[in-house]
Amino acid sequence: MQILKVCINLIMLVLGIETSCDETGFAVYDSKRGLLAHSLYSQVALHADYGGVVPELASRDHVRKILPMLNEVLAKSGIGKQQIDGIAYTAGPGLMGALMVGGSMATALGFTLDVPVIGVHHMEGHLLAPMLEDTPPEFPFIALLVSGGHTQLVHVKGIGQYDLLGESLDDAAGEAFDKTAKMLDLDYPGGPVLAGMAEKGQVDRFDFPRPMTDRPDLDFSFSGLKTHTRNLIDKYRGKKPLPDEQTVLDICAGFQEAVVDTLVIKCKRALVQTNMSKLIIAGGVSANKRLREKLEAELVKNKAQVFYARHEFCTDNGAMIAYAGCQRLLAGEHSDLALSVTPRWPLQDLTSIEELS
Repeated sequence: MQILKVCINLIMLVLGIETSCDETGFAVYDSKRGLLAHSLYSQVALHADYGGVVPELASRDHVRKILPMLNEVLAKSGIGKQQIDGIAYTAGPGLMGALMVGGSMATALGFTLDVPVIGVHHMEGHLLAPMLEDTPPEFPFIALLVSGGHTQLVHVKGIGQYDLLGESLDDAAGEAFDKTAKMLDLDYPGGPVLAGMAEKGQVDRFDFPRPMTDRPDLDFSFSGLKTHTRNLIDKYRGKKPLPDEQTVLDICAGFQEAVVDTLVIKCKRALVQTNMSKLIIAGGVSANKRLREKLEAELVKNKAQVFYARHEFCTDNGAMIAYAGCQRLLAGEHSDLALSVTPRWPLQDLTSIEELS
C-alpha cells in the first residue's frame, strides 16, 4: 500500500490545495528538500465591487482556476502527477462551497493516483507557516493567530497539541480593520489599505482605547474600539461625506496603533503566564508592518523571540497546507476518500501527531 511505503521511508512529496475563501493556492512540498513550488491566485478584483467576498462567486472562480493552477504548480516543481505521494487540502474552517471545490479535486486525484489524502485545518496551516522559513521556531511556543476571521492566542506544544489561551469575543482583528476601512470608504480589501494610510497619519492625535487590556485574561474584543472609531468619524464628518484627508489618515493611524498595542500587550502577557520565550504570529494580519515592528521591539526587552512567515505566506496559500498535511501524513494519518469538509472546526479538536505515531 502507498501509505505503508510513505511511513517506512519518511520521505514524501505532497501536493497542497487551498480553497477556503477567496484565494486558490497550490504547492508541492518535499519532506526532504522542502518547498519545491507554489502558485497563488487571488479573487480580490472579482469581489471588489461588492465590498466583500461573495461565497457563490468565490466557489465558481475556484472551479474555473483549479485545473490550470494544478498544471502550473506541477510544471514549476518539475514533477508529474505520478510522482505525488500524498495530497493535502483545506477541509475547514472556511466557506462550504469553496472548501468543496478543493476537497473534490483532492479526493478525486487521490483516488486516481492511489495515494493518501488528508484534510487539513486551515488555522493549523497558518500556525505552521513559519516552519517554511530558513530558521523555523522549535516547539514549544506561543502562537498569535490573527486574521480576518480569527484572533487567538495558543500554547503550542507540538503539532496537534494546542491549548487555547484566549480569543476574540466578537470581531477578529482583521475583521475590525476591514469594517473600519469600510466606514472610511476605503478601497477593498480595506485592511491593507488602512494600514498603508496609517503610515502617513499622526498616531497620537486622537485617544483610542486599548480594549480588555485592564484585565488579566488573554481574550480580545474589538467591537468597542470599532464603535469608538465610528463615533469619531461621525464627529468629524460635518457637512462632507467624510472627514478631511488628514483627519482620515490620523484616524487610520490611531486605530491601527490601538489594535497593535492590544495585540502586543496580550502577547507579552501570554509569554509571562506560560513562562515561554518564543512567539510566532501567523495569519493575514501578521503581515502588518507596525505589528511586526512593535512585537520585535517589545519582546527584545523581555529577551524573547518572534517568528513569522514571509509576506506571501501570511495570507491563505497552498504551501502552508502542503506542509501541515505532510507532517500528518508522515505520522500515518489520512482521510477517507469520501469528501469531508468542516466550515466550523475548533483548532483544539485536532489530534496530536504523537498520538498517531
